[in-house]
Amino acid sequence: MKTDVNGCSTCPIGQEQYEKIKLPSNKRINGVQYDYRHTDGELFSTIAINLFVARQKKDNWLRSKSILIEE
Repeated sequence: MKTDVNGCSTCPIGQEQYEKIKLPSNKRINGVQYDYRHTDGELFSTIAINLFVARQKKDNWLRSKSILIEE
């Protein structure tokens, strides 16, 4: 991401960052690179077709950590 420093995510704890990208598998399709840093400091990072799908992947990751999501 453009916000990375020396290849490391600068995503603040408890927040998300994302940017639109061209997907590597098809240069004509846009997607998003998505980072979320959990309150425990662990980073979740993914590439998805859109922000909705990226957030679904994050939610599944949080469920797998047995964390309740408050929205």
